[in-house]
Amino acid sequence: MTEPITHLIHHPYQPPNTFVAPQTGVYKASTVIFPNVAAMRTREWKDKSGYTYGLHGTPTTFILEERIAALEGGLQCVLVPSGLAAIANVDFALLATGDELLIPDNAYGPGKVLAAGELAQFGISHRYYDSMDAADLAAKITHKTKLVWLEAPGSVTMEFPDLLALVTVCKQRGVLCAIDNTWGAGLAFNAFDLDGKGAGVDISIQALTKYPSGGGDVLMGSVVTRDAALGLKIKLTHMRTGVGVAANDAELVLRNLPSIALRYQAHDAAARQLAAWLHKRPEVETVLHPALPGSPGHQHWKQLCAQQNIAGAAINNVASEMVTHGNAAGLFSIVFKERYTSAQVDAFCDALKLFKLGYSWGGHLSLVVPYDIPSMRDATVAHWPYRGTLVRFNIGLEDVRDLQADMEQALGKLV
Repeated sequence: MTEPITHLIHHPYQPPNTFVAPQTGVYKASTVIFPNVAAMRTREWKDKSGYTYGLHGTPTTFILEERIAALEGGLQCVLVPSGLAAIANVDFALLATGDELLIPDNAYGPGKVLAAGELAQFGISHRYYDSMDAADLAAKITHKTKLVWLEAPGSVTMEFPDLLALVTVCKQRGVLCAIDNTWGAGLAFNAFDLDGKGAGVDISIQALTKYPSGGGDVLMGSVVTRDAALGLKIKLTHMRTGVGVAANDAELVLRNLPSIALRYQAHDAAARQLAAWLHKRPEVETVLHPALPGSPGHQHWKQLCAQQNIAGAAINNVASEMVTHGNAAGLFSIVFKERYTSAQVDAFCDALKLFKLGYSWGGHLSLVVPYDIPSMRDATVAHWPYRGTLVRFNIGLEDVRDLQADMEQALGKLV
């Protein structure tokens, strides 16, 4: 090699492999170099014993997958570009033409839209069930049902179901069940072991966009399993659909993952304090927070999550009824009194200064979004009696006293 550019591209130097640092190295690759043809023909990526192509994994993504699997109590994990992509990966892997999917009526909206759109086009039907009624789920499972989605708590309306009862129904009927565990983040409860005896879901997905990332700047999702054959199905669909995540995004999640428990506890403590305060406000009909007595499914949350304490959380001045052991994240909703119009509630949201209008949650910045519940779910569900406008809050990491003052000044503008 005499030409400088060729020498530059094929320079022989390799650094020593003894470098160790707190953070994982970032390996960016589409092409992976093999030492010989035999290695090219025999190397395997499915069990993480080797590398074949960047889309199928690098040291960076393999490490993140293993850590997310450990966080959730699972054994296998694949990474996808978003939480919705995680739902899609599961649906596409397990459902075929003629199958039926059951979804809780209060589930994450885009997952429902996926079922009504692409899945329907593929000849896969879906129905909704009341997540707070295991008998309703049991009545709706048929021989066509191949997958049941669970969510705890319900998206936006925050009902906490009896997960063990729902899982038991699925197991009795021989139907696979998957949970959107983004809210729990692997910290509030172990979805694979709900009773301490191994009874749990078959699949757990997360939007790593939320608490694992924590910065509001990464889109990523995960699918975690414990059964090897089921995990392989997920991996093969993941490979065939060509989804992957960027190494720099994986790096950001790996960097923030060690602090997830501390951040989760801080979000939780602040959210409880604000929820307790809003519970006493005359403008508010109800507060929907799983740790608040009277909130739909509070007892289910308490039974499942009470084994985990809020260690060291600053919960001074929180109403005594809210100081219940157990993790509960930083998300809750309120329903305004019916006398306030949707326009007035919109004006309340606009008047907030620290709370920003924006979707997603789990980051350091507090967010607020008003929702039109009748357009999102079955109005006949018995446990949704409210007629007022709902507003959901994501409580960030600002000082809770400043957040309360912001809420108070915005409430003062309701006329």
